Amino acid sequence: MRWFWIDKFIEFESGKSAKSVKCISLAEDHLHDHFRYLPVMPHSLVIEGIAQTGGVLAGEVYDFRERVVLAKVAKATFHGTAHPGDRLTYTAVMNDIRENGAYVSATSHIGDKLHAEVELFFAHLSDKGEQRELFYPADFLSMLRLMGLYEVGKAKDGSPLQPPDYMVQAEIELAKTPSVS
Repeated sequence: MRWFWIDKFIEFESGKSAKSVKCISLAEDHLHDHFRYLPVMPHSLVIEGIAQTGGVLAGEVYDFRERVVLAKVAKATFHGTAHPGDRLTYTAVMNDIRENGAYVSATSHIGDKLHAEVELFFAHLSDKGEQRELFYPADFLSMLRLMGLYEVGKAKDGSPLQPPDYMVQAEIELAKTPSVS
């Protein structure tokens, strides 16, 4: 993910559901271009935040070994707008997951008020045969840790969620690499 449209995870149950938050700040550049003098969070970026939440939920099922891409927004209903100072809470629920993709339904709330309802389809694409990896595992693991995934995440058996071994190994290897000054 090049841009992050979520700030942190507050709940995560492997293969079931994920909840994340996005705090909207007037310091975000996109708010100055979207409706001059009336900064609102564009609905497309709300959908992207919801998709990032659902995409991590879908990717974690297979230890992030598959590319998870948003394939279709089947439904998006908005019940209002979000403004600087609002905290969006995204809740994604896994309805179906298969080897080739996933179906996720999600909501966005501002406080207790329903803000949006979204249904998304994700496709899983294999990296096999690619010249390069989609992401560097150590960097992706660092991002997931910054977003608190492993602080709140629960595995399918209820135990604390652990990062995949290949990501931890990549992190260890990266730490051994001397930095260039």
